[in-house]
Amino acid sequence: MTDPADPHSVARTVLRLFVYGTLKRGYANHQGFCANARHIEEGATWGRLYHLPAGYPALETAGELIIARGTGDPKADARTQHTANGLKFSRPDGDWDLVRGELITFPDPARDLPPIDGLEDFRPDGSGLYQRVLVPVRCGATVLAAWTYVMPCPSNALRLAGGLWPAAAGKTPL
Repeated sequence: MTDPADPHSVARTVLRLFVYGTLKRGYANHQGFCANARHIEEGATWGRLYHLPAGYPALETAGELIIARGTGDPKADARTQHTANGLKFSRPDGDWDLVRGELITFPDPARDLPPIDGLEDFRPDGSGLYQRVLVPVRCGATVLAAWTYVMPCPSNALRLAGGLWPAAAGKTPL
């Protein structure tokens, strides 16, 4: 049995999503896409964060951190997330930063994930702008598997070595 007061003890039907840009609280896409969230908390993962000329961020992650790749079936992806065991949160080899964002828990993946996949232009066949991958995310002392959106290093982007978007103090306009 799960404890509804503990966001880390959830039914196998919920889905965790690590966000690092416009889906975070206070940013342009949060209210429209994350209103159904069950729980939101600060989290971090390893990667390289970029600011794209279009005004939003992109995350690149080490292949060794990817536990699974997203499919077109949100419920199956939620089940995959809950089978990830023995997660470690160690820095991968290479030039990777600790990327800070928010871990959002959604209660109904079939309802909540498809609009976000559309926003991020995720396509299971890999032809979209972003790919959705399952990676380890640290929340306090806990390491959880969570989905996030990634893309290869964009050549026209500015790397944010501090691991936080936006890099400047203050928030981008809503």
